[in-house]
Amino acid sequence: MATIAISMIGHNEAALLPQALGNLGWADEVIYVDCESSDDSLQVARRYTDKVFSRPNTTQLNINKSYGFSQASADWIFYLDPDEVIPDALAAEIRAVIAADPPQNAFWLPRRNYFFGHWLRHGGQYPDRQLRLFRRGRAHFPCRHVHEVLQVEGATGRLREAMEHHTVTSVPAALAKMDFYSTFNAQQMARAGLEPTVGLALRLMAFKPASRFLRRFVFKGGFLDGWPGFIAAAISSIDFQFRFLKLWHWSRHRDALPAPPGEAAR
Repeated sequence: MATIAISMIGHNEAALLPQALGNLGWADEVIYVDCESSDDSLQVARRYTDKVFSRPNTTQLNINKSYGFSQASADWIFYLDPDEVIPDALAAEIRAVIAADPPQNAFWLPRRNYFFGHWLRHGGQYPDRQLRLFRRGRAHFPCRHVHEVLQVEGATGRLREAMEHHTVTSVPAALAKMDFYSTFNAQQMARAGLEPTVGLALRLMAFKPASRFLRRFVFKGGFLDGWPGFIAAAISSIDFQFRFLKLWHWSRHRDALPAPPGEAAR
């Protein structure tokens, strides 16, 4: 019988872990990698699994994700974020699929995004397909970018059931998340030697924000989700503007630019 491991990393996620880890009794292994939390994340995680590890916190999240994968002994691995939940129907489908020994080495699945108390159905927010289930040893995250997709050896398939993403519940939390990712991207751009030229300013401050907002809110029907759809599209769009402003800062303070995550953190 094929076995399944759930792997997760987190930083100060004590409030979310009971929801994410509490319904994983169907999995053969649950692996939690804590990234220097200052809250009770370690203690909370240990209520649900004995495979809890501590690692240095780094903006290059894929380093610690890969570490979690290396601790698994199951045949299959499902990567789960702390703000995500695997419903019973999806758990049953996962067990059935891996038990059938499929020819595919990884599977995409839909994700439902819960944003400001509303399940987003439009604006590119659903089905929001994610590549998360894979045969151990046949896929990995490249240790380059925070949101890189798994690289898979061989064919991939699709699951029908969706996982749940309980994302931000307030505008300050949404802006804080956007701030984190825009900082990461701006630093990557600065390290690559990009300069804040007029052309780049027009692209990131005007063209890309406008085109993304129009695409998500208008053409992909985000307006059908009401104010939550508007706010989701708006925050996603202004991310580009924050990237440029931070790139401008780092281009003038390169001596203060944090070093890229080191290989020693793996």
